[in-house]
Amino acid sequence: MVGIKEIDTFIVDIPTIRPHVLAMATMHHQSIVVVRMRDEDGIEGIGEGTTIGGLSYGEESPEGIKLAIDTYLTPLLKTCDAARVGATMATIAKSICGNHIAKCAVETALLDMAGKRLGVPVSELIGGGRVRDRLPVAWTLASGDTARDIEEAERVLGLRRHNIFKLKIGKRAVRDDVAHVAAIKRAIGDRGSVRVDVNQNWDEAQADLGMRLLHDADVDLVEQPVARHDRAAMARLSAKHVIPLMADEALRGPNDAFVIAACAGARVFAVKIAQSGGLLPAHAVATIAQAGGVGLYGGTMLEAGVGTAASAHLCATLPSLAWGTELFGPLLLTEDILAEPLCYSDFELEVPSGPGLGILLDEDRVAFHRRDRVAPRIHAVVERA
Repeated sequence: MVGIKEIDTFIVDIPTIRPHVLAMATMHHQSIVVVRMRDEDGIEGIGEGTTIGGLSYGEESPEGIKLAIDTYLTPLLKTCDAARVGATMATIAKSICGNHIAKCAVETALLDMAGKRLGVPVSELIGGGRVRDRLPVAWTLASGDTARDIEEAERVLGLRRHNIFKLKIGKRAVRDDVAHVAAIKRAIGDRGSVRVDVNQNWDEAQADLGMRLLHDADVDLVEQPVARHDRAAMARLSAKHVIPLMADEALRGPNDAFVIAACAGARVFAVKIAQSGGLLPAHAVATIAQAGGVGLYGGTMLEAGVGTAASAHLCATLPSLAWGTELFGPLLLTEDILAEPLCYSDFELEVPSGPGLGILLDEDRVAFHRRDRVAPRIHAVVERA
């Protein structure tokens, strides 16, 4: 048995490069929960638990994630064998309900340690191992301003960083939102794919209208247009419209995946390690989707470098990833907390290849942005492209 000797959990707050406007909140910064573990052999594992907009998106907040890990998961972890990730997470599942993001952070750190111990990337510890080294990555246009979003799309197209764009809508009237999206699609034309995310903000009648109009505007995908619990509406909308409906907030792990696939409630799944409760259950979600003929998309909770690297390792193992990924989280932040940022080029993200997650934290930036930092903040923040 390999015991866990140290566990440290802390929150870092980093500004976003611009306001990120969603249906339920506008983000000006991201709060990232980092968990670091060290085992008896001195091997360190790093995990991340990140959500969107505090409690406006879901049941877990950064403060609650840290509290759950410190108070409830840590005592259990110290009784488990760090080398047996599946058994450890099974022990946690028996004692702790919900708290998927907290569990994901812990599982990520355990997998990072396991990969380092064995000298292999995390992706080789999941399913049948890695099947790809690079992942297509979408960029979210969420300023809410049509001209600004077009300018932003043109900039990242010119940099060859993204040619898939997802627009956050749902705060305005349906026809106004569609007009905004249609204008951006006309500007991008055939140079890129345009999708939308409503974040559950339409009722069924609004979604019915919106999906018809969005199809006419040559939009490729509509993400979670209605409330996550309204699976009957999702099934009706999926059956009625040509434009695919993608489940996101409705997916809280393998059980939800099975029910939605069985009722034909979505034609695409946004697979998120945080919402699923970790990389291993997220892989189960993807397996269920593929068995049911549902397309896959690598989703994000706007994680920073650690969570994005973990998601990339999961997505690298999926045999089919027809809709690409959305693993752009670090690019939304003014600073990166990794010593060597993840590599984005030619419209794709390179999956780290080193042992474990294949990343290291930038200790200076982490120390500066820690919420519990006492010293005055004099570190210069450099705005990113």
